[in-house]
Amino acid sequence: MQQDQKYIDFLRWGALAAVLSGVLCLAGLIALFTKGLNLGLDFTGGVVVELRFKEEADTAEVASRLSEAGLEGALVVHFGSERDVLVRLPPTESKSIGEDVLQAVGAAKSGAELKRVDFVSSQIGSELRDEGGMAFLVSLLLVAAYVAARFQWKLSVGAIVAVFHDVLVTVGLFAIFEWEFDLPALAAVLSLVGYSINDTIVIYDRIRENFRAMRRVDRYAICNISLTQTLGRTLTTSALTQLVVVAMLLMGGQQLHSFSLALFIGIIAGSYSTVYIASAISLWLGLDRADLMLPVKDERTAQDAP
Repeated sequence: MQQDQKYIDFLRWGALAAVLSGVLCLAGLIALFTKGLNLGLDFTGGVVVELRFKEEADTAEVASRLSEAGLEGALVVHFGSERDVLVRLPPTESKSIGEDVLQAVGAAKSGAELKRVDFVSSQIGSELRDEGGMAFLVSLLLVAAYVAARFQWKLSVGAIVAVFHDVLVTVGLFAIFEWEFDLPALAAVLSLVGYSINDTIVIYDRIRENFRAMRRVDRYAICNISLTQTLGRTLTTSALTQLVVVAMLLMGGQQLHSFSLALFIGIIAGSYSTVYIASAISLWLGLDRADLMLPVKDERTAQDAP
C-alpha cells in the first residue's frame, strides 16, 4: 500500500464539526426537556379520524366546528392532499366518534367522507414507549460489546457516541419543530442504530488495516486516508438509501411520513458522524498503532506458516 497517496484532510475540520454537533445536540436536549416530543396516538392513546372532503378543507374551520360540537382538544392537520384531513382526539368511550365528527363538520354540506377510525388506549401507548426505549438501550449495549470485541475499546466509545449523536439529532429535530413522533418514527430511530454502526464498522476495518500496513505514517494521516478510501462507498450507500426514503417521504402518505422523515434526517447525521464523530473521538482518546497491532505470538505464527 502506498504511504504517500493523496487524501482529503477530514480531521482538519474536527474542531468545527465538534462545535456544530455540540450545538445541535444541546438544542435537541433543551427542546426535549422544555417542550418534549409531540407524541403520536401510538404513545398517548386516543382516537384518530380520517376524513376526505370533496373540496379543499380549512383545518382551522374544522377544528372550530369540532370545538363547538363539544369535541375538545382536537388536533386537525392535512395529510396527503388539501382534501384529506386527520383529526386526533383525546381518549373517549364513545363508539360512534366517527359519526360524531362527521356530524360536527357538517358532512352533508361539506361532502366529508369518513375513511377510517383508530382507537389506541393510553396503557398500550405507555407500554410501547417503555419497550421501545428498552429496545434502544439493549441495542446500544450489544453494539458496544461487538465493537469492543472486534476492534478496540477506544473505537467502541467512538461508535457509541456517534450512534447517540445520530439519535439525539434526529429526535431533537422532532422536538424542536414539534413533528409528531409515533411508533413508525421510533422504528426509524431504532433502524438508525444499525445503519449508523454498519458504515462505522466499514471505516473501522479500513483504519485497522492501514494502521498495520502503514508503519511510517502518523495516525491522523492514516485516519484521513481511511476515510478518503471509503468515501465513495459511504456516499453511494447514503445516496441510494436516500432515494428510497425520499420516495416514501413524498409518496408514502401519512402512515409513512414520520418513519421516512426520521430516516432522512438520521441517514444524513449518520454519514456525518461516521467521519467526524466516530473516528475523531477514537483519536482524541489516544488510539494508536499499538492498539490495533496483532499480538506478537500471532505474527510469529503467521511467519512460521508455509
